[in-house]
Amino acid sequence: MDGDLRLRDRSARASALTRAQPALAIRRLRPRLLPIAQTAAAAVAAYYIALALPLDDNKPVFASIAAVVCLGISYQQRGRRAFELVGGVVVGLTVADLIVHAIGTGPLQIGLMIVLAMGTAVVLGGGELLISEAAVSALILASLPPTSGWSPDRFFEALIGGGVAIVVGRVLFPPDPALLVGRAAQTVFADLGETLEEIADALAEADPAKADDALRGARGIDGDMAALDEALGTAREMVRFAPPRRGVRSVLERHARSLPHVDFAVRNTRVLARHALRYSRSRLPAPEGLPEAVRELAQAVWTLAAAYDDPVRATEARNQARAAAAHAREVFEREPDLALTEIISQVRSTAVDVMRAAELVAGAPQPADELPTEEMLAAPSGPEQTA
Repeated sequence: MDGDLRLRDRSARASALTRAQPALAIRRLRPRLLPIAQTAAAAVAAYYIALALPLDDNKPVFASIAAVVCLGISYQQRGRRAFELVGGVVVGLTVADLIVHAIGTGPLQIGLMIVLAMGTAVVLGGGELLISEAAVSALILASLPPTSGWSPDRFFEALIGGGVAIVVGRVLFPPDPALLVGRAAQTVFADLGETLEEIADALAEADPAKADDALRGARGIDGDMAALDEALGTAREMVRFAPPRRGVRSVLERHARSLPHVDFAVRNTRVLARHALRYSRSRLPAPEGLPEAVRELAQAVWTLAAAYDDPVRATEARNQARAAAAHAREVFEREPDLALTEIISQVRSTAVDVMRAAELVAGAPQPADELPTEEMLAAPSGPEQTA
Protein backbone atom coordinates (compact mmCIF):
# COMPACT_ATOMS: atom_id res chain seq x y z
CA MET A 1 0.00 0.00 0.00
CA ASP A 2 2.75 2.45 0.99
CA GLY A 3 4.63 1.51 -2.16
CA ASP A 4 1.59 2.34 -4.31
CA LEU A 5 1.20 5.72 -2.57
CA ARG A 6 4.85 6.55 -3.14
CA LEU A 7 4.56 5.50 -6.78
CA ARG A 8 1.46 7.67 -7.31
CA ASP A 9 3.14 10.59 -5.55
CA ARG A 10 6.22 10.22 -7.73
CA SER A 11 4.05 10.05 -10.85
CA ALA A 12 2.16 13.17 -9.79
CA ARG A 13 5.37 15.08 -9.24
CA ALA A 14 6.72 13.95 -12.60
CA SER A 15 3.48 15.00 -14.28
CA ALA A 16 3.59 18.43 -12.61
CA LEU A 17 7.20 18.86 -13.66
CA THR A 18 6.35 17.92 -17.24
CA ARG A 19 3.55 20.50 -17.31
CA ALA A 20 5.79 23.15 -15.78
CA GLN A 21 8.62 22.74 -18.27
CA PRO A 22 6.89 24.46 -21.24
CA ALA A 23 5.82 27.36 -19.00
CA LEU A 24 9.36 27.69 -17.67
CA ALA A 25 10.76 27.64 -21.19
CA ILE A 26 8.35 30.40 -22.24
CA ARG A 27 9.28 32.54 -19.23
CA ARG A 28 12.96 32.17 -20.11
CA LEU A 29 12.40 32.92 -23.79
CA ARG A 30 9.99 35.87 -23.58
CA PRO A 31 12.46 38.54 -22.33
CA ARG A 32 15.04 37.39 -24.91
CA LEU A 33 12.76 37.45 -27.94
CA LEU A 34 13.42 41.10 -28.79
CA PRO A 35 17.26 40.83 -28.57
CA ILE A 36 17.10 37.65 -30.66
CA ALA A 37 14.98 39.39 -33.30
CA GLN A 38 17.32 42.40 -33.29
CA THR A 39 20.36 40.16 -33.76
CA ALA A 40 18.70 38.39 -36.67
CA ALA A 41 17.72 41.73 -38.23
CA ALA A 42 21.27 43.05 -37.85
CA ALA A 43 22.70 39.92 -39.49
CA VAL A 44 20.30 40.20 -42.44
CA ALA A 45 20.89 43.95 -42.81
CA ALA A 46 24.68 43.52 -42.75
CA TYR A 47 24.42 40.79 -45.42
CA TYR A 48 22.38 42.94 -47.81
CA ILE A 49 24.49 46.05 -47.23
CA ALA A 50 27.63 44.08 -48.05
CA LEU A 51 25.89 42.52 -51.03
CA ALA A 52 25.02 45.96 -52.38
CA LEU A 53 28.66 47.05 -52.33
CA PRO A 54 31.08 46.25 -55.19
CA LEU A 55 32.73 43.29 -53.44
CA ASP A 56 33.88 40.09 -55.13
CA ASP A 57 32.09 37.93 -52.56
CA ASN A 58 28.57 37.16 -53.79
CA LYS A 59 27.70 35.58 -50.43
CA PRO A 60 28.98 38.03 -47.79
CA VAL A 61 28.05 35.83 -44.85
CA PHE A 62 31.02 37.18 -42.95
CA ALA A 63 29.29 40.52 -42.54
CA SER A 64 26.47 38.68 -40.80
CA ILE A 65 28.92 36.79 -38.57
CA ALA A 66 30.62 40.04 -37.53
CA ALA A 67 27.26 41.67 -36.80
CA VAL A 68 26.12 38.79 -34.59
CA VAL A 69 29.40 38.65 -32.68
CA CYS A 70 29.58 42.40 -32.10
CA LEU A 71 25.91 42.84 -31.24
CA GLY A 72 25.95 40.00 -28.76
CA ILE A 73 28.83 41.42 -26.74
CA SER A 74 28.43 45.19 -27.04
CA TYR A 75 25.04 45.71 -25.35
CA GLN A 76 26.49 46.12 -21.87
CA GLN A 77 29.67 47.91 -22.89
CA ARG A 78 30.36 51.61 -22.84
CA GLY A 79 31.13 53.42 -26.11
CA ARG A 80 34.90 52.96 -26.17
CA ARG A 81 34.62 49.29 -25.27
CA ALA A 82 31.97 48.68 -27.92
CA PHE A 83 34.28 50.12 -30.58
CA GLU A 84 37.17 48.07 -29.16
CA LEU A 85 35.11 44.94 -29.60
CA VAL A 86 34.35 45.80 -33.21
CA GLY A 87 38.03 46.60 -33.77
CA GLY A 88 39.00 43.25 -32.27
CA VAL A 89 36.67 41.43 -34.63
CA VAL A 90 38.09 43.27 -37.64
CA VAL A 91 41.74 42.72 -36.62
CA GLY A 92 41.23 39.05 -35.80
CA LEU A 93 39.37 38.28 -39.00
CA THR A 94 41.85 40.12 -41.20
CA VAL A 95 44.95 38.49 -39.69
CA ALA A 96 43.37 35.05 -39.70
CA ASP A 97 42.23 35.43 -43.31
CA LEU A 98 45.77 36.29 -44.40
CA ILE A 99 47.26 33.29 -42.57
CA VAL A 100 44.68 30.85 -43.88
CA HIS A 101 45.44 31.83 -47.47
CA ALA A 102 49.18 31.85 -46.88
CA ILE A 103 49.76 28.57 -44.99
CA GLY A 104 46.39 26.85 -44.74
CA THR A 105 44.63 25.61 -41.61
CA GLY A 106 45.59 23.25 -38.81
CA PRO A 107 46.41 23.23 -35.09
CA LEU A 108 49.77 24.99 -35.56
CA GLN A 109 48.24 27.56 -37.89
CA ILE A 110 45.50 28.25 -35.34
CA GLY A 111 48.13 28.91 -32.68
CA LEU A 112 49.96 31.25 -35.04
CA MET A 113 46.70 33.04 -35.85
CA ILE A 114 46.04 33.72 -32.17
CA VAL A 115 49.58 34.97 -31.56
CA LEU A 116 49.56 37.29 -34.56
CA ALA A 117 45.99 38.52 -34.04
CA MET A 118 46.56 39.34 -30.37
CA GLY A 119 50.00 40.78 -31.13
CA THR A 120 48.56 43.04 -33.82
CA ALA A 121 45.88 44.24 -31.41
CA VAL A 122 48.56 45.08 -28.84
CA VAL A 123 50.67 46.96 -31.40
CA LEU A 124 47.60 48.98 -32.39
CA GLY A 125 47.16 50.01 -28.75
CA GLY A 126 44.00 48.04 -28.11
CA GLY A 127 42.67 47.25 -24.66
CA GLU A 128 42.07 43.83 -23.16
CA LEU A 129 38.70 43.49 -24.87
CA LEU A 130 40.10 44.22 -28.33
CA ILE A 131 43.00 41.80 -27.80
CA SER A 132 40.85 38.89 -26.61
CA GLU A 133 38.19 39.49 -29.26
CA ALA A 134 40.87 39.45 -31.97
CA ALA A 135 41.83 35.92 -30.89
CA VAL A 136 38.20 34.75 -30.78
CA SER A 137 37.47 36.15 -34.22
CA ALA A 138 40.57 34.47 -35.65
CA LEU A 139 39.30 31.13 -34.34
CA ILE A 140 35.91 31.71 -35.94
CA LEU A 141 37.48 32.28 -39.33
CA ALA A 142 39.77 29.26 -38.93
CA SER A 143 36.68 27.06 -38.66
CA LEU A 144 35.39 28.17 -42.06
CA PRO A 145 36.49 26.62 -45.36
CA PRO A 146 39.12 28.76 -47.14
CA THR A 147 38.24 30.61 -50.31
CA SER A 148 40.34 30.71 -53.45
CA GLY A 149 42.81 33.59 -53.27
CA TRP A 150 42.97 36.34 -50.72
CA SER A 151 40.89 39.49 -51.04
CA PRO A 152 40.12 42.36 -48.67
CA ASP A 153 36.41 41.56 -48.85
CA ARG A 154 36.26 39.96 -45.41
CA PHE A 155 37.91 43.02 -43.89
CA PHE A 156 35.19 45.25 -45.34
CA GLU A 157 32.51 42.73 -44.41
CA ALA A 158 33.72 42.78 -40.83
CA LEU A 159 33.58 46.60 -40.83
CA ILE A 160 30.05 46.51 -42.22
CA GLY A 161 28.88 43.94 -39.71
CA GLY A 162 30.45 45.80 -36.80
CA GLY A 163 28.98 49.12 -37.93
CA VAL A 164 25.51 47.64 -38.30
CA ALA A 165 25.80 46.08 -34.84
CA ILE A 166 26.65 49.44 -33.24
CA VAL A 167 23.82 51.22 -35.05
CA VAL A 168 21.27 48.55 -34.14
CA GLY A 169 22.46 47.94 -30.57
CA ARG A 170 23.26 51.48 -29.48
CA VAL A 171 21.23 53.87 -31.65
CA LEU A 172 18.10 52.24 -33.03
CA PHE A 173 17.26 49.56 -30.46
CA PRO A 174 19.36 50.05 -27.32
CA PRO A 175 18.36 48.20 -24.16
CA ASP A 176 16.37 50.17 -21.60
CA PRO A 177 18.98 52.30 -19.77
CA ALA A 178 16.66 52.89 -16.81
CA LEU A 179 16.23 49.14 -16.41
CA LEU A 180 19.98 48.60 -16.70
CA VAL A 181 20.73 51.10 -13.93
CA GLY A 182 17.73 50.11 -11.85
CA ARG A 183 18.80 46.49 -11.64
CA ALA A 184 22.33 47.46 -10.62
CA ALA A 185 21.02 49.92 -8.01
CA GLN A 186 18.55 47.43 -6.55
CA THR A 187 21.40 44.95 -6.09
CA VAL A 188 23.30 47.58 -4.08
CA PHE A 189 20.31 48.45 -1.90
CA ALA A 190 19.29 44.83 -1.39
CA ASP A 191 22.77 43.84 -0.24
CA LEU A 192 23.14 46.98 1.88
CA GLY A 193 19.82 46.42 3.64
CA GLU A 194 20.52 42.74 4.24
CA THR A 195 23.94 43.59 5.66
CA LEU A 196 22.39 46.05 8.10
CA GLU A 197 19.86 43.41 9.15
CA GLU A 198 22.70 40.94 9.76
CA ILE A 199 24.53 43.54 11.85
CA ALA A 200 21.39 44.08 13.93
CA ASP A 201 21.01 40.33 14.51
CA ALA A 202 24.67 40.00 15.45
CA LEU A 203 24.39 42.82 17.98
CA ALA A 204 21.17 41.49 19.48
CA GLU A 205 22.47 37.93 19.81
CA ALA A 206 26.14 38.76 20.54
CA ASP A 207 27.02 36.42 17.68
CA PRO A 208 30.51 36.99 16.22
CA ALA A 209 29.84 34.56 13.38
CA LYS A 210 26.89 36.62 12.16
CA ALA A 211 28.90 39.79 12.55
CA ASP A 212 31.69 38.26 10.48
CA ASP A 213 29.19 37.32 7.77
CA ALA A 214 27.89 40.89 7.84
CA LEU A 215 31.40 42.25 7.42
CA ARG A 216 32.04 39.99 4.43
CA GLY A 217 28.74 41.08 2.93
CA ALA A 218 29.59 44.74 3.48
CA ARG A 219 32.91 44.30 1.71
CA GLY A 220 31.17 42.63 -1.20
CA ILE A 221 28.98 45.68 -1.83
CA ASP A 222 32.01 47.47 -3.27
CA GLY A 223 31.66 45.25 -6.33
CA ASP A 224 27.97 46.15 -6.55
CA MET A 225 28.86 49.83 -6.44
CA ALA A 226 31.40 49.40 -9.23
CA ALA A 227 28.75 47.65 -11.34
CA LEU A 228 26.27 50.47 -10.63
CA ASP A 229 28.80 53.12 -11.64
CA GLU A 230 29.55 51.22 -14.86
CA ALA A 231 25.83 50.75 -15.60
CA LEU A 232 25.18 54.45 -15.03
CA GLY A 233 27.96 55.45 -17.42
CA THR A 234 26.69 53.02 -20.05
CA ALA A 235 23.11 54.22 -19.65
CA ARG A 236 24.07 57.87 -20.03
CA GLU A 237 25.87 57.10 -23.29
CA MET A 238 22.83 55.18 -24.52
CA VAL A 239 20.59 58.15 -23.79
CA ARG A 240 23.00 60.53 -25.54
CA PHE A 241 23.09 58.53 -28.78
CA ALA A 242 19.61 56.95 -28.77
CA PRO A 243 16.75 59.47 -29.13
CA PRO A 244 14.07 56.87 -28.18
CA ARG A 245 15.65 56.53 -24.72
CA ARG A 246 15.98 60.22 -23.80
CA GLY A 247 12.79 60.13 -21.75
CA VAL A 248 14.59 58.31 -18.91
CA ARG A 249 17.04 61.13 -18.24
CA SER A 250 15.25 62.16 -15.05
CA VAL A 251 15.60 58.67 -13.57
CA LEU A 252 19.28 58.50 -14.46
CA GLU A 253 19.83 61.96 -13.01
CA ARG A 254 18.35 60.86 -9.68
CA HIS A 255 20.78 57.96 -9.57
CA ALA A 256 23.74 60.11 -10.60
CA ARG A 257 23.04 62.86 -8.04
CA SER A 258 22.66 60.48 -5.13
CA LEU A 259 25.40 58.01 -6.07
CA PRO A 260 28.19 59.63 -3.97
CA HIS A 261 26.03 59.52 -0.82
CA VAL A 262 25.03 55.91 -1.47
CA ASP A 263 28.73 55.14 -1.76
CA PHE A 264 29.36 56.87 1.59
CA ALA A 265 26.57 54.80 3.15
CA VAL A 266 28.20 51.62 1.87
CA ARG A 267 31.56 52.62 3.31
CA ASN A 268 30.09 53.60 6.67
CA THR A 269 28.19 50.32 6.82
CA ARG A 270 31.45 48.46 6.31
CA VAL A 271 32.99 50.32 9.27
CA LEU A 272 29.82 49.67 11.29
CA ALA A 273 30.11 45.95 10.57
CA ARG A 274 33.73 45.99 11.73
CA HIS A 275 32.79 47.67 15.03
CA ALA A 276 29.89 45.28 15.48
CA LEU A 277 32.21 42.30 15.03
CA ARG A 278 34.59 43.68 17.63
CA TYR A 279 31.75 44.32 20.10
CA SER A 280 30.06 40.94 19.55
CA ARG A 281 33.27 39.13 20.45
CA SER A 282 32.68 40.23 24.05
CA ARG A 283 29.59 37.97 23.98
CA LEU A 284 27.55 40.82 25.48
CA PRO A 285 24.26 41.56 23.73
CA ALA A 286 23.91 45.16 22.65
CA PRO A 287 21.66 47.30 24.85
CA GLU A 288 17.99 47.45 24.01
CA GLY A 289 17.24 49.86 21.21
CA LEU A 290 20.52 49.63 19.31
CA PRO A 291 19.66 46.59 17.14
CA GLU A 292 16.28 48.17 16.49
CA ALA A 293 17.98 51.38 15.34
CA VAL A 294 20.09 49.41 12.87
CA ARG A 295 16.98 47.64 11.58
CA GLU A 296 15.27 51.02 11.10
CA LEU A 297 18.27 52.05 9.06
CA ALA A 298 17.85 48.96 6.89
CA GLN A 299 14.21 49.92 6.34
CA ALA A 300 15.31 53.42 5.33
CA VAL A 301 17.67 51.90 2.76
CA TRP A 302 14.90 49.79 1.23
CA THR A 303 12.52 52.74 1.16
CA LEU A 304 15.19 54.81 -0.56
CA ALA A 305 15.51 52.08 -3.19
CA ALA A 306 11.80 52.45 -3.96
CA ALA A 307 12.07 56.24 -4.11
CA TYR A 308 13.95 56.24 -7.41
CA ASP A 309 10.78 55.15 -9.18
CA ASP A 310 8.49 57.03 -6.76
CA PRO A 311 10.30 60.15 -5.50
CA VAL A 312 7.48 60.89 -3.06
CA ARG A 313 8.83 58.07 -0.90
CA ALA A 314 12.13 59.90 -0.45
CA THR A 315 10.61 61.82 2.47
CA GLU A 316 9.68 58.54 4.13
CA ALA A 317 13.22 57.23 3.69
CA ARG A 318 14.64 60.44 5.12
CA ASN A 319 12.41 60.29 8.19
CA GLN A 320 13.19 56.60 8.79
CA ALA A 321 16.91 57.32 8.66
CA ARG A 322 16.48 60.24 11.06
CA ALA A 323 14.51 58.03 13.47
CA ALA A 324 17.27 55.41 13.37
CA ALA A 325 19.85 58.05 14.27
CA ALA A 326 17.66 59.42 17.07
CA HIS A 327 17.15 55.97 18.61
CA ALA A 328 20.88 55.30 18.43
CA ARG A 329 21.53 58.55 20.30
CA GLU A 330 19.03 57.54 22.98
CA VAL A 331 21.03 54.38 23.56
CA PHE A 332 24.19 56.44 23.96
CA GLU A 333 22.53 58.74 26.48
CA ARG A 334 21.51 55.72 28.58
CA GLU A 335 24.82 53.86 28.23
CA PRO A 336 27.75 56.08 27.17
CA ASP A 337 30.09 53.13 26.66
CA LEU A 338 33.16 53.72 24.48
CA ALA A 339 32.67 50.55 22.42
CA LEU A 340 29.03 51.44 21.86
CA THR A 341 29.98 54.99 20.93
CA GLU A 342 31.85 53.71 17.87
CA ILE A 343 28.81 51.74 16.72
CA ILE A 344 26.36 54.55 17.42
CA SER A 345 28.52 57.05 15.55
CA GLN A 346 28.52 54.85 12.46
CA VAL A 347 24.75 54.34 12.65
CA ARG A 348 24.29 58.11 12.71
CA SER A 349 26.80 58.70 9.91
CA THR A 350 25.13 56.10 7.71
CA ALA A 351 21.73 57.60 8.50
CA VAL A 352 22.95 61.02 7.35
CA ASP A 353 24.22 59.50 4.09
CA VAL A 354 20.79 57.98 3.46
CA MET A 355 19.08 61.27 4.34
CA ARG A 356 21.25 63.24 1.92
CA ALA A 357 20.68 60.70 -0.85
CA ALA A 358 16.93 60.84 -0.20
CA GLU A 359 16.90 64.63 -0.45
CA LEU A 360 18.63 64.53 -3.81
CA VAL A 361 16.31 61.80 -5.09
CA ALA A 362 13.37 64.01 -4.10
CA GLY A 363 14.78 66.84 -6.21
CA ALA A 364 16.46 69.05 -3.64
CA PRO A 365 19.27 71.20 -5.07
CA GLN A 366 22.81 69.97 -4.60
CA PRO A 367 24.14 72.14 -1.73
CA ALA A 368 27.51 73.79 -2.12
CA ASP A 369 28.17 73.25 1.60
CA GLU A 370 26.38 70.38 3.29
CA LEU A 371 25.00 70.79 6.76
CA PRO A 372 27.10 69.17 9.49
CA THR A 373 25.75 65.86 10.75
CA GLU A 374 24.38 67.21 14.03
CA GLU A 375 22.61 70.13 12.38
CA MET A 376 21.07 67.87 9.77
CA LEU A 377 19.79 65.39 12.35
CA ALA A 378 18.43 68.24 14.47
CA ALA A 379 16.56 69.87 11.58
CA PRO A 380 12.78 69.37 11.58
CA SER A 381 11.50 66.44 9.56
CA GLY A 382 8.75 66.63 7.04
CA PRO A 383 7.97 67.01 3.34
CA GLU A 384 9.17 70.60 3.28
CA GLN A 385 12.74 69.42 3.76
CA THR A 386 12.79 67.55 0.49
CA ALA A 387 10.83 70.02 -1.60
